Amino acid sequence: MERPLLEDIRDRLDEFTATEKKAAHALLANYPMQGLGTVAQFAEAASVSSPTILRFIARLGFPGFAEFQKKLRSELESQLNSPLARSASMSDEKAADPHVGQLLENIRETFDHLPKGELEGLTNLLSDERKTIHLIGGRFTDGLARYMAAHLRIVRPNVSHVAGQQGNWLDQLIGIGAKDVVVVFDIRRYQAEIIQFAEAAAKQGATVALVTDSWMSPVGRIASYVLPARVAVPSPWDSSLALMAIAEVLIAGVTRQNQTRAQARMRSLETLRNEIDPSTEDGRSGPDI
Repeated sequence: MERPLLEDIRDRLDEFTATEKKAAHALLANYPMQGLGTVAQFAEAASVSSPTILRFIARLGFPGFAEFQKKLRSELESQLNSPLARSASMSDEKAADPHVGQLLENIRETFDHLPKGELEGLTNLLSDERKTIHLIGGRFTDGLARYMAAHLRIVRPNVSHVAGQQGNWLDQLIGIGAKDVVVVFDIRRYQAEIIQFAEAAAKQGATVALVTDSWMSPVGRIASYVLPARVAVPSPWDSSLALMAIAEVLIAGVTRQNQTRAQARMRSLETLRNEIDPSTEDGRSGPDI
C-alpha cells in the first residue's frame, strides 16, 4: 500500500519553517480538501503567502502544485472507494494468502508512524479519573468502542459506551461538557451521524479523540488527539485489526498508569462476582472479569 501523504506531513512537521508549518496544519485540519482549491485559497486558509504554499509543496517533493493536487485526488478516490469497487482488484492467487501478510504489515506501519505525543497524551487523558469517558463507533467500528469501554470500566470509573439507535445518543449528549472525553472510532466511508455527535460534543466543551484510518475521518478537524491506523488489505473490506491494536495499547497504558486503583477495582469485581455466583470462586467457571 502506498503511504498516504498525510502521514508523511505529520512525520516531517519539525522540518518545516514556521510559515510552512502553518500550511501543513491548515492542510491536516481539512485533508485533502484544503489542497484541492487554488494556491491563493490554500494560502488564505493558512494565513500565509502563496509563495510559502509553493515552497511547502516543493519541500514535500512535488515539482508543482498540479502534481501535488494529482496526489490528493488519488488519495481522495481511495478514500471514497466502495467495497464493491475494491473487490474488482482482488487477487485470484491461492498459493498464499496475501491478506495475512498485509494485516501484520498494517500493524507495524501503524505504530511506526503513529504520533508518539498523540498516543501518550491520549493515554494520560484517559487515565485521569476526574474525566468521564464516552466511546462511540460506526457500523463496523462500534464493536471496538464497546470492547474498549468494557475493559476501561474494569480499571477506572465513569466510562460509557454510546450504543443503540441514534435517537438514544442524545440522552448521553445532554450531559457532556468540559469534564468529558469522547473517543470516536471512524473509518471510511465515514458516518455522518458519528461526525455530528463528535461535533456536538466538542461544541459543548468535551475533548474529542479520534481513532481512524490513514485518510482520516472529518472528525479529525475538531479532535484534540488523532490516531490513524492502516486499514487497507487485499479484500473489499477494510481491516480494523490495527485500530484494535491501538485500543489495546490505550487500555494497557491506562491500566499501567492507574495500576494500584485498577487492581483494587479488579479485586472488588472478583468479590462481587463470587458473591453473586459462588461457583466462580475457584476460577474454573463463569465469565472473565
